[in-house]
Amino acid sequence: MDFGAPVGIGGFEERVIATVDGLALYARDYPPLLPQTGLPVICLHGLTRNSRDFEVIAPRIAALGRRVIAADMRGRGQSANDPDPAHYVAAVYAQDVLKLMDELEIPKAVFIGTSMGGLITMVLATMAPDRIAASVLNDVGPKFNAAGLARIAGYVGHVRPVADWHAAAAAARATNASAFPERVDDEAFWAAFARRTHRQLDDGQVELDYDPHIALAFADFDEDAPPTDLSPLFSALAAKPVLSVRGGISDLFGEDVVALMRELKPDLEAITIENIGHAPMLDEPDAWDAVLDFLAKVE
Repeated sequence: MDFGAPVGIGGFEERVIATVDGLALYARDYPPLLPQTGLPVICLHGLTRNSRDFEVIAPRIAALGRRVIAADMRGRGQSANDPDPAHYVAAVYAQDVLKLMDELEIPKAVFIGTSMGGLITMVLATMAPDRIAASVLNDVGPKFNAAGLARIAGYVGHVRPVADWHAAAAAARATNASAFPERVDDEAFWAAFARRTHRQLDDGQVELDYDPHIALAFADFDEDAPPTDLSPLFSALAAKPVLSVRGGISDLFGEDVVALMRELKPDLEAITIENIGHAPMLDEPDAWDAVLDFLAKVE
């Protein structure tokens, strides 16, 4: 693979860089609409997702005059799978992001992190705080609700091909309908959802676009164990502007965790997106307005 070579496509350039351990890491690089108005924005996706999650908001942000990088974490999308599944952890992902920033000559950025992407952002704040100007944490905070973790543990890693894109849309709806109750009957929404989360194989079948070994992170999951407190990670991030976006019916990120975040960071900006579960796509009108207002106030 030609590491570092950009390929123009669909309003963005495709970038491929080598991680410190030699894996190919893929990212979409959206150039800013000039004049440039602020620091680049780096978008980090959730556990089983990829850079396509940001295909709506990334060009919108670029149109505001900011360069946008949307990366596929190792084991997802067009990034390489890791031969050692033990590397599928936030600390390694954070190291990959720093390498990506170095290769793309981005000394500092605003981060938008959905779920796992927000966790990676918090870890980055402990490793290289000067690389973060501000952050949007999408349906994630310093604690996770056990019910949401149990739901994720119940499906992650179950990567089985289906016949076609229609079947993939049906599978996406079956897994995610509870998070988007107002879109249950929206065929176009689920077709787009499937295209973001699945890939087509050489034989025409379609499967989820991630390495099933990422499920190793849930190998020892115990729903009855006390929740892990990541407050020190969030506190490291709290020195910078933070916008919290929460899905109003999220089973992973509750109002109690937002309250904890306010205790740790009294100037936290926060919004709840009603009747959305884990996690908002950020193109919902209220979510997008909040992101837009936040970006207008940061570097």
